[in-house]
Amino acid sequence: MSFKALSEKIDFELVKELSKLTPEQAAMKAARDKELHDIIEGKDDRILLVIGPCSAHDEEAVMEYVRRLAKLQEQVKDKVFMVPRIYTNKPRTTGDGYKGLLHKQDPTGKSNLIQGIAAVRSLHNRVITETGLTTADEMLYPENLDFVDDLVSYHAIGARSVEDQQHRFVASGIDHPAGMKNPTSGNLKVLFNSVYAAQQKQKFIHNGVEVQSSSNPLAHVVLRGGTNDYGENIPNYHYEDLVKVVKAYEGGDYKNPFIMIDTNHDNSGKKHMEQIRIVKETLFNRSWNDDIKKLARGFMIESYLVGGRQEDDGTVFGQSITDPCLGWEDTEELVKYIAENA
Repeated sequence: MSFKALSEKIDFELVKELSKLTPEQAAMKAARDKELHDIIEGKDDRILLVIGPCSAHDEEAVMEYVRRLAKLQEQVKDKVFMVPRIYTNKPRTTGDGYKGLLHKQDPTGKSNLIQGIAAVRSLHNRVITETGLTTADEMLYPENLDFVDDLVSYHAIGARSVEDQQHRFVASGIDHPAGMKNPTSGNLKVLFNSVYAAQQKQKFIHNGVEVQSSSNPLAHVVLRGGTNDYGENIPNYHYEDLVKVVKAYEGGDYKNPFIMIDTNHDNSGKKHMEQIRIVKETLFNRSWNDDIKKLARGFMIESYLVGGRQEDDGTVFGQSITDPCLGWEDTEELVKYIAENA
């Protein structure tokens, strides 16, 4: 067993010079980050939406989507705060398939991770500087956090990663919200263990150095449904599920209780139009139960310019090549509905 080096050792500081924010741009990002933190901490009661394509495979299509999202954000800014999904790393259950912009800048081309680092930083930078919105990405590879930690404002820890100690410990050192998804089994105990670990100071080896993390009081629950031993979907966004999660928060020592509901994946069975119904049901449940209303204040929504999905070699501009997404018209209508009924 061995590893073959395909590049020279990467200089993190040199990478940070690529697509670096100016002081003025960094200050603008910091102001939006403060709004986001206030929402997680319960100081701001707006609904948080982490919304956008399942995967950011086409830079120009993503930018067109985010420009539209920025205009929509202005219309609903009093009720809704949106963070666009710029997911550049995609987990693959078997290791096969499209793994995201980091691996392939052209979905049908060859893998080049060194060029991928530059492409990832460029896309996050463009969203911030050209639209004024700040971004979310999935922390699939904890050792790569230093490549983007100055640009990304919300970090998602996926269902396949949340049980991994390195993911939990690295999340504990992030200065921004870390959404911890329930594992694919749907096990709530595992989920809350991960949130607890991320909210503590941890000592571990990170990129070859012994470190102690600061703890992350903004780490929180993301409910994305699960799958049983028979391959059947087990949604966990219903009223009874939310009551269980509220009680789990109340029964432990957790900072800033916050529930984010992932409206796709195993909650929808990847039937993208179901996301609309799931949001509306959750808003009704919030109106029925004050404890749910207090904690369930976020949605992850998969959305793009064109609804549905296409294959990796597809030519439809602004349509997902991974999970199916809502189209723009449905997205716009849903966001306005949330603003009117939150």
